[in-house]
Order: sequence, then C-alpha cells, then structure tokens
Amino acid sequence: MNNKLKETNYPALYTLIVVFFFWGFIAAGNSIFIPFCKNYFHLDQFQSQLIDFAFYTAYYIGALLLFIFSTFSGKDIVGKWGYKKSIVYGLLFSALGAGAMIIAVEVNLYIGMLIGLFIVALGFSLQQTAANPFAVLLGDPRTGASRVNLGGAVNSFGTTIGPLVIGFALFGTFETISDTEIANLPLNKVIYLYIGVGLLFILAAGLFHFSKKVPSGINNEPMESANKAKNMLIVMTILLLLMFVPVFLSYKSDTALQLEALNAQLAGTTDANAIIQLQNQITDLSHPLELQRMSWLLGALVVVVGCLIFAYNKASKKPQGWGAMKYPQLVLGMLALFIYVGVEVAIGSNLGELLKLEEFGNLQSSEITPYISMYWGGMMIGRWAGAISAFEFSRSTKHVLLVTVPLLAFGLIIGVNTLAGFDMSHLYFFLACVAVQIIAFFLSKERPVRTLIIFGTLGLLSMLIGLLSVGTTAIYAFLTGGLACSIMWGSIFSLSILGIGKYTEQGSAFLVMMILGGGIIPPIQGKLADIIGIHNSYVLPLFGFVYIILFAFLARNFLKKQNIDTDNIQASVSH
Repeated sequence: MNNKLKETNYPALYTLIVVFFFWGFIAAGNSIFIPFCKNYFHLDQFQSQLIDFAFYTAYYIGALLLFIFSTFSGKDIVGKWGYKKSIVYGLLFSALGAGAMIIAVEVNLYIGMLIGLFIVALGFSLQQTAANPFAVLLGDPRTGASRVNLGGAVNSFGTTIGPLVIGFALFGTFETISDTEIANLPLNKVIYLYIGVGLLFILAAGLFHFSKKVPSGINNEPMESANKAKNMLIVMTILLLLMFVPVFLSYKSDTALQLEALNAQLAGTTDANAIIQLQNQITDLSHPLELQRMSWLLGALVVVVGCLIFAYNKASKKPQGWGAMKYPQLVLGMLALFIYVGVEVAIGSNLGELLKLEEFGNLQSSEITPYISMYWGGMMIGRWAGAISAFEFSRSTKHVLLVTVPLLAFGLIIGVNTLAGFDMSHLYFFLACVAVQIIAFFLSKERPVRTLIIFGTLGLLSMLIGLLSVGTTAIYAFLTGGLACSIMWGSIFSLSILGIGKYTEQGSAFLVMMILGGGIIPPIQGKLADIIGIHNSYVLPLFGFVYIILFAFLARNFLKKQNIDTDNIQASVSH
C-alpha cells in the first residue's frame, strides 16, 4: 500500500487562493459602500441595502441557472466544463462586472453600480461552485480539507482589509470627513479601485488558463434527477420578483414624489411653524407607504419559508423528482443557511447607520471603517480558530492554538487599522468578547450541533444586550454577532448534507443557493429601520439566531431517526 501523499500543485493553489480573497474583499467592502451611497445618492436605509440585495441575489441566480442547465443536460455543467475553465469563466464575468461598475461611476448612476455588483457576484457564484472541489483536486485528497480551510482563512483576511481599502477609495482619506462633504465627493478613486480589481480578475483568469500545471478538473458524473425541486425554485424566484417589484415601483409613485417635494421644502425653510407643519405632512404620507413596502418585503420572506416547507411536505409524501429535498435535514438546513447568511450580512451592513446615532457615538460615515473591519474581522478570528481542527495536531497543541490564534487574529485587525491611521483604543477591550468566543470554542468540542447551540446562544444574547443598551456596551454586543456567526456556515452545511448519500453534490448546490438570504434579509432590516429606527431593527437578527438554535435541535432529532449520531462528526469551516 502506497501511503505517499500526492504532491500539492502550489502554483495553482496560490492562484486559487487569490480568488478566495476576492470574495471576502468585495463582500465586506459592501458594508462601507452602503453608508457612502446612502449619503452620496440621498437614499433611505432600504435603498442603501439594495447593494446587498444585488450582490447576494446574484449568488442565488447564478447557482440556480447552473442547476437548471445541469438538469436539462443531465450532467453537472461545472463538472462538464471542468473546474479550471469554470473558474476562468467566473473571473472573466467578474471582470465584466468591474467594467460595468466603472461605467456606472462615470455616469454617476446608482442603479448602474447595483448592476455592476450583480455581474461581479454572478462571476463569484460560478467561481465558488468550482473552487472548493478544485482546492481538493490540487493535491492529495487526504489533505484537501487543509487547502479548503487555507482558502477560507485568506477569504476572511480579505473581509478584514476590504473595508479599509474600499473606505480609502471612497473617501480619499482615512481622516474624518462629514456626511455632507461625502455628497460632494468625486468618485474617481472608485474608478481606479475597480480598474485595479478588474485587471486582477483578468490576470488571475490568465494565470489559470495558461498554466499547464493546473488540471482541467472535468467531472462527467450523471446528475441526480430533481425536476420538481427545479420547478419549485423557479416558482419561488418568480414570486420573489413579484414581491420586490411593487417596492421598487413605490419609489416613483405619486406619494413618493410628493414626499420628495415636501422634504425639499423642509430642507429650505427656517420657519419653526412651517417645519412642524411639513414634518406632520411627511409623517402622515410616509407611514402608510412604509408599512405597505414592509408588507411586500415580509411577503418575500414568507415566499422563501413557504416554498421550502411546501417542498418538504410534498417530498416527504412522494419523494420522486425532489432529489435531495426529500431529506428534512437538508430543507431545514437550506432555511438555516438562508437566515444565517442574511443575519451575518444584515448586522454588518446596518452597523454604519447605527453608529450615526448620538447614543452610539454620532459618527460620520468615514469614521465607521474600524468598526466594520472589526465586525468582519470577527469572522476571521472564528474561522482561523475553526480551521485548527483540520490539522493533525495533538490535543494539547490544539488547546494552545485555540487560545493563541484568536488573540493573534485580533492583534492583526488592530494592527492593520492602526497602520491605516485609525485610533483603535476604543476597541481594545473588545478582546473580552474574543475571550468569550474562545470559551465557546472549548465548550462546542468541534461538534456541529453543540457549535450551533452555543454560538447561536452567543449571538442571541449579544443581540439582546445590544437592543437593551447603548454606547460601547451595545456596540461591542453587535460586533460580537460577527464572532457568533464566524463558525456557523460549516456546522449548518455539515448537518444539512449528512446522510443524503448520492444527493450530496446536489444538496450542496441547493445550500449555496441560500446565500440568497444575504440579499433578502438586509433590505428587510433596512426597511424595518425606516419604520421603527435602526437600533430597534436589530430585533430581526435576534429572531434569526433563535431559528439557528432551533435548527440544531431539529436536525439532531431527524438524523437520530436515520440512525446517525451527530456527536461523531466534525464540521468544515470553509465559506
């Protein structure tokens, strides 16, 4: 028997890791784009959250289209193209999106920027579908998890420095500038940023395409049939579109135009009585309009939940044609992943608006970068710690690393921001929250059910403390949401595909589609913020953590009925 490890293709692996970095860099940078665009384009909180809507909905649309085309051909289309070509196509598509962003910035058009981000993320969807199995293929299968986790660690580093680089590109400085000044800033640095990003996409595509050392990664295995699942997903997509279109159209309605005129009058008057009268008129007109918009957005949430429940009920009675959706742990896991991604993105994307409140520091948009970097850095802290289990260290070494790696990652976040010129002294004591996360790691014992219960409870308590307090206590609490979310992806994924056998690849595709949550839940929180205030809107992530805890219990029970012991499996940490 030959125990010699297959040699790792390091040139291809290092190129692939750049792709992992892009995902994190752009995604976390959106949290800076949102408050910037709100001020620059004079948007409400919902409109600003359309950045997340465009970005994460593209992941869903891309994965859905791949699934539909694969269903028609009877073979996985990414496997048919080969992982190498799929990543090249994805990178070139993202480069096209970067070009669209440049054009949109040139003509100063917000909807054009949304289209550009959508195209960039469509490319990411194709890249992500191919990248994880490709990382395994680039060396010995026995060390595949280590390569995937290395990619995840680099991805998290991208989420940490993305806000810094994009913040500088938008504001032109690390110094504080007022939100009023932001509205008059030139966007030329954004053009330079996306020229650079687009060229990097093209360069990475070229390295993949012309490298003779990179294997094609073709996989011609037949795809499991799931026509009913395909039809359900198409219907769900149409219904989601029908829910969002009335909200978009409402911004051009007679009432919206009347409100725009009243707000313009309000901005131009100094008479106290006239101000009160105008404010009352605005309230009388806007309140029913906002409630109407909110009802449509909640309808979108009901569509996703309702379609998944419908799929499970139908599949449990007649599983033929439903493919992987006949397994309850997968359908419940799809909903859990939808909510998890939505909560993870919503907490960070709405943070900039929260920090503008007087009781939260009255910060300008240009001052929020360290907080956004720390929030997404919390993901890096958790994922770096979670990646330790992928390596064959002794138990004592793992324990030491579980303490030192999060501390080193925290130090890196502080250091990078300090080098950029930010005063990080107000975040030094966040180390106490990192210590709580370290304790949670020891309690979870690398088991997905325990991990979700413990980290879900940490997220739930952090949202509760944040809602019931203000100032530094509340800021630390909401930032702890990042620490809680950091390790959830792998646990949800592992529990969802456990025991589904030949449907594992298909189930994985369904789960990737649920990144859609990042496009649906943040706009809902944004509209909730327009109605009840940004602070109170964080009740939405609180309910999200409640379901994630519930999923852990439900999945354990369903798997127990299938004679699967969840205490004997470990979770992957890649995302």
